[in-house]
Amino acid sequence: MKQFTSENLKPENLNGLTLVDFWAPWCGPCRMAAPVLEALSEEYAGRVTFGKLNIDENADAAIALGVMSIPTLVLFKDGKEVDRLIGMQGKPAFQSLIEKHLA
Repeated sequence: MKQFTSENLKPENLNGLTLVDFWAPWCGPCRMAAPVLEALSEEYAGRVTFGKLNIDENADAAIALGVMSIPTLVLFKDGKEVDRLIGMQGKPAFQSLIEKHLA
C-alpha cells in the first residue's frame, strides 16, 4: 500500500483508479479498516492503486480535499475524484465503491 503525503498526492501522480484512505493512528475505525484495505489491495492488484494518507502529518492535503472525518476513502480516476466513503463500512461497501468505477 502506497504512503501518500501532501507532496505526492497530486492529480498528475494518480493514474487509473487510486483509492486513498485518510486515517490517523489514534482512530479506532481506521485501525479496523486497515486489514480490510490491505486484503483488497491484494485482490485488486494491478487494477487499483491503494494508498494511505495520515491526516495528522498531512492535514493540508485532507483540508484541501474536504476530509472532515476519518476514515474517509476517496477514489480517484486519473487524478480526478470520482467517489468517496466516510466511516468504516466494511469490505462489501469498499468493494462496491471500487467495482462501480472499474471499466
